[in-house]
Amino acid sequence: MKSFLDENFILSTDTAVTLYRQYASKLPIIDYHCHINPREIAEDRHFENITQVWLGGDHYKWRLMRANGVEEDYITGSAPDREKFDKWADTLSKCIGNPLYHWSHLELQRYFGYYGALNKKTADEVWELCNTKLADPSMSARNIIKLSNVTHICTTDDPIDSLEWHAAIAQDSSFDVTVLPTWRPDKAMNLEKEDYLTYLAKLSEITGITIDSFQSLQQALRKRLEHFNLHGCKISDHGLDYICYVPASGQEVEAIFKKRVSKLPLSNHELLQFKTAFMLEMGKAYYELDWAMQLHYGCKRNNNTTAFETIGPDTGYDCINNYTPSDQLADYLNALGTQGGLPRTIIYSLNPIDNSAIDTIIGCFQDSSAIGKIQHGSAWWFNDHKTGMIEQLTSLANIGFLSGFVGMLTDSRSFLSYPRHEYFRRILCDLFGTWVENGEYPQDYEALGELVENISYNNAKRYFKF
Repeated sequence: MKSFLDENFILSTDTAVTLYRQYASKLPIIDYHCHINPREIAEDRHFENITQVWLGGDHYKWRLMRANGVEEDYITGSAPDREKFDKWADTLSKCIGNPLYHWSHLELQRYFGYYGALNKKTADEVWELCNTKLADPSMSARNIIKLSNVTHICTTDDPIDSLEWHAAIAQDSSFDVTVLPTWRPDKAMNLEKEDYLTYLAKLSEITGITIDSFQSLQQALRKRLEHFNLHGCKISDHGLDYICYVPASGQEVEAIFKKRVSKLPLSNHELLQFKTAFMLEMGKAYYELDWAMQLHYGCKRNNNTTAFETIGPDTGYDCINNYTPSDQLADYLNALGTQGGLPRTIIYSLNPIDNSAIDTIIGCFQDSSAIGKIQHGSAWWFNDHKTGMIEQLTSLANIGFLSGFVGMLTDSRSFLSYPRHEYFRRILCDLFGTWVENGEYPQDYEALGELVENISYNNAKRYFKF
């Protein structure tokens, strides 16, 4: 029997061990999609205790605590940090089979040197150990990033964000990690939201452009795109309920926009027409700027109305949406290619049944402008566990070109989440090792090592032009 989370964790063959140790383990990390707060990097935040850095904002953990019957006061409420930690320690010990059990213990090993198992019996020991470590200046936000061997971080930022913290980081020569903004214009597109007109007023104020038409909205967004571009932005991101392609004429789109400005009701068909026009304009802009575009879809958000009204969004009440719009995704990509240029694009679905569809669609739009120009993004959110990663990697290998894959991201709000890259790399090496030892690929370490290094790091660096 193997020891718990030992040095060969997940690595089930000799080939896998060799690939991980010699090629994957020491590679740097490019975290090209996360929700880290750039202000905390700029100010080099120091955390008072493990709860602050580990549980704050982590809706993955919050969902499990609720499932364990923990009262909300110990999750997102005002209970003391130590009591929140104790509730998490008790919950974690019951999470057999969940990736958070692995992630959390990898984090305890890599950052705090704790190789035991966290539970309510060891909670005192772990609390004291972690807090003693966090009190040391070497465990500030910036130093955690450096300790994790991270070279690039791309945060998630709204068009109206000033990017002042990114500017401060860029001007600080004492910190050599590149921290760039990512353009996330969901609020400018989501016409159906109650606060949409309030958002337009803010966008109008910051750009100096009166937004009274779809054309003027695009002018304002183009102005902010220039601002993001000047701050080194190279990537956009869209959080979509689903991909839609319901084309409309320019006059129809303008009429839809004017109805919303006039606070008149819109049909679902009109909403889809507007969002299609919006996404087409954004895609053309990204092509002109030579940015990569990320499309995250397949999520139904804020399902628990009572909790949403009490706690707000991004608190653990989202689920997989079973809608699979593969035909519309293909039509959208085709329209960009024929109307204004298709940018490098990464496609993520929260629904794992979409894997094969995505892999067939991206094969229709590859070209010589980039290796893997259209990407099947890493197993996302509810899928970034061992099974989900293996399924995504296997589907991409079976139907597409795994060698060109840009690899893992954290998609996290925590500075301790970087071992997720280690988790991914171990799974990748084990998958390759299994294929080799089954006689499905030669035991050619030169070729295999290059594949592992490219998927773990080099492909992302090339793809995003870092």
